[in-house]
Amino acid sequence: MLTSATNPNTSATSNSSLVTTKTAEVKSDAEKSQDRFLKLLVAQLNNQDPMNPMDNAQMTSQMAQINTVSGIQQLNDTMKSMATQFSAMQTLQGASMVGRDVLTDGNSLSITNGVGKAAFDLAGEASQVTVQVLSAGGQLLDTLNLGTLAAGRHNIEWNASSYTGTGTPVFKVSASQGGKAVASTSLARSTVESVSAESGTLNLTLKTGNSVAYDAVKAIL
Repeated sequence: MLTSATNPNTSATSNSSLVTTKTAEVKSDAEKSQDRFLKLLVAQLNNQDPMNPMDNAQMTSQMAQINTVSGIQQLNDTMKSMATQFSAMQTLQGASMVGRDVLTDGNSLSITNGVGKAAFDLAGEASQVTVQVLSAGGQLLDTLNLGTLAAGRHNIEWNASSYTGTGTPVFKVSASQGGKAVASTSLARSTVESVSAESGTLNLTLKTGNSVAYDAVKAIL
């Protein structure tokens, strides 16, 4: 009884040749553009008027143009590769933020272990600063008198041990200096639970359930 066997060396050689052939068939857009240009240039030289041939300046100009196009194509490919790598690095860096607290625009108080926390920015020095703590429905729960504060960022801590509401309490900052109002920006504090990348943008999912873009984070605590 005869049996057939395949020579592994022959098979490997055949596969190698196939891979080499396919690799040779694959050319970048820039290489294809150069091939087309060279073919057109040769055809133009073969069919030019012998009495009025193309001068060196014209040929140099056309070659410079195709080199410019090829360079732009290569630059675009490089930028795309860099953008992909940057997105991957950004996601990796974002993963280290899981479990950390961040500040974003907002006026909600994050309650942890009976303490409500948030922050705010003052545009200038204020001689009188008060913070009103309100329920989700707008009912006044407490007023914090913070006195005189310098310009910059300040933290808020509110004793929420007796708070029995179901909604998330919010706060309102009032600041003045010499009878004139001082502008303030409210900042909500929350914990990052997960990160995700969509369309090249890194998004953070917070404990509050909100999702914010990475560039919307004002501070990492």
